[in-house]
Amino acid sequence: MKKKRAMIALEDGRVFEGLSCGVEGEREGEIVFNTSMMGYQEIITDPSYKGQIVTMTYPLIGNYGVNSTDVESSSPKVEGFILREMSTITSNHRAEAHLVDYFREYGIVAVEGVDTRALTKHIRLRGAMKGVISTIDLDPKSLVEKAKNSPGIVGRDLVREVTCKEGYLFEVEGERVAPERNSDRLNVVVMDYGVKLNILRILHNIGCRVHVVPAHTKADTVLSMKPDGVLLSNGPGDPEGLPYAVSEIRHLLGKVPLFGICLGQQLLGLAYGGKTYKLKFGHRGANQPIKELSTGNVYIASENHGFAVDLASIKEEPVVPTHINLNDNTVEGIEHKKFPAFSVQYHPEASPGPHDSYGLFTKFKKMMEDFKKRTYA
Repeated sequence: MKKKRAMIALEDGRVFEGLSCGVEGEREGEIVFNTSMMGYQEIITDPSYKGQIVTMTYPLIGNYGVNSTDVESSSPKVEGFILREMSTITSNHRAEAHLVDYFREYGIVAVEGVDTRALTKHIRLRGAMKGVISTIDLDPKSLVEKAKNSPGIVGRDLVREVTCKEGYLFEVEGERVAPERNSDRLNVVVMDYGVKLNILRILHNIGCRVHVVPAHTKADTVLSMKPDGVLLSNGPGDPEGLPYAVSEIRHLLGKVPLFGICLGQQLLGLAYGGKTYKLKFGHRGANQPIKELSTGNVYIASENHGFAVDLASIKEEPVVPTHINLNDNTVEGIEHKKFPAFSVQYHPEASPGPHDSYGLFTKFKKMMEDFKKRTYA
């Protein structure tokens, strides 16, 4: 069967051609690239990619298929998907379907046969930008105009599109925790800005009872749930488009231990009175070198973010850096010196191979236990 032509247009006028390997249609979003060699299903279902069209730099995608386990949310969240070559075979004992079938099941516009190296180099040079991916409009001028007029992500609240509609207690499928065991668990409230499932799984596995609440939940409501700690999750878009979240985090500061991941760090930075800024092309991949300043240890971590905290802009709160990215020295972790609150910009739950960063979850657990002892001493 002959594949249908497809086109990708950037707001600066650059156009790339390829062949459709998903559904027919047209999508707009910020064009970004991810350097991971695997994990495409986790990327496709990561809520942090809402509003973005993802380009995979690794040339062959789809060779191990897809399954119902390797997902980070209930459904795909990317606006579109771009790759060099779609594998014609699926070879893995866990595979339940081919990636192309997955695209068609969930209505994803995807394009293969694209010079992804040229596209990635262009983004590295010019920066991530607005774009359109289409199989129905193949007029370059028309698509470039659509890209220019698309809303982009700066200033937008994309979290409202991915957060849960109402709160729920996270439970591991097939597991039943005895009431007496459940009562011994630490009570953690997760602010769902677009939380990944593996964050919830790890919190559960280290002995937490995990309550997930919508992003707009008020601090008073959270505190009424008597949490031992609050996790500020990852999520999509511009943190400065979420003033309601920043306001509630300020009300939580000092009253309960806080742990922020990715967008959660950026929102904490804003709650501290600081500012965030947009990175030129962001950090997206499973091979980011992160240095822990207290030990000098370097971790290979997974990341997905286009904004970062400007540490120098935090003037009123005693906040110190804990981690930096060795590629560009951006701040990858911050901690409050007075209150029990810390955060990281990367994804300790993503496990791109090394599991070194799992220790951040046990650090959060100890912080909650220590705070609980001091509170009820």
